[in-house]
Amino acid sequence: MPNDKVVLAYSGGLDTSMMVKWLQMEYGMDVITVNLDVGQGKERKGIEEKAWKLGVVNHYTFDAKEEFATNFIFPAIKANALYMGTYPVSSSLSRPLIASKVVEVAEMEDARAVAHGCTGKGNDQVRFDLTFKALNPKLKIIAPVREWKFDRHSQIQWAKEHGVPVPVTVDSPYSIDENLWGRSIEGGMLEHPDKMVPSDIWDWTVDVEDAPDEPDYVKIGFHKGVPVSLDGIDHKPVELIQKLKQLGGKHGIGRIEHMEDRVIGLKTRETYEVPAAEIILNAHQDLEKMVLTRHQKMFKYQVDNMWATVVYQGL
Repeated sequence: MPNDKVVLAYSGGLDTSMMVKWLQMEYGMDVITVNLDVGQGKERKGIEEKAWKLGVVNHYTFDAKEEFATNFIFPAIKANALYMGTYPVSSSLSRPLIASKVVEVAEMEDARAVAHGCTGKGNDQVRFDLTFKALNPKLKIIAPVREWKFDRHSQIQWAKEHGVPVPVTVDSPYSIDENLWGRSIEGGMLEHPDKMVPSDIWDWTVDVEDAPDEPDYVKIGFHKGVPVSLDGIDHKPVELIQKLKQLGGKHGIGRIEHMEDRVIGLKTRETYEVPAAEIILNAHQDLEKMVLTRHQKMFKYQVDNMWATVVYQGL
């Protein structure tokens, strides 16, 4: 009798790499992995090869950068989406898209279950679980990180003992999530808010003291609330975001460190690099203020004239 199938949202990192073996050993299931390219860049190197080496029965890769930019990032720009007024929801935006592709594959493969690598502490578990349930409530949801009792050190040890290749060491135990809109860094000493953030966590942005002394200027063109051009030259969504990411990072723009609320009541220190998001959202907010001010002036002018007309007719 064939094993039940489970489709795993696979990033290639420590948690989801361990999960392939865990689902095979603890659940006795055939694992199918799904990975989306939402702009991770170098983080995606070797992911498919690693999945096959871990013994998956099938693997799917989707190039979803344009879909992510157009259907998720652009609506967030229109909404000036900032969690707690600070974080441009970069990782958050990708979760419903990833979950939808996992469900799509699960239905194609006639799988009984879907799985993700979210912990029981964060908000991502809610995003994945609710998307899975909304799109196909018949699928069983498995979240191994909510079940196992590993700390980061014991995870790495377990991975080594079971032949799981992971890009994490005890000396550098960071959990990193990247996409077009931003980069989040968690784990290690970052879990201690009384400690300064170490400089080695940053990858997209330079320290302010290392930024150029001379400024760069860029003119962003918007159409119907979303950016479409730089310095008068039209760009596709992905290209435009990538160019502003490089420009902002060069000047140290886009570093965020704040205490964040989790939906289950926890507060955690979170660190992000979001150079393109910071530039675009600030420009969009300024544009809205300018348009709003213009409309307010026009409205006041119309009201004043209406009042003057009424008074004149009354006289």
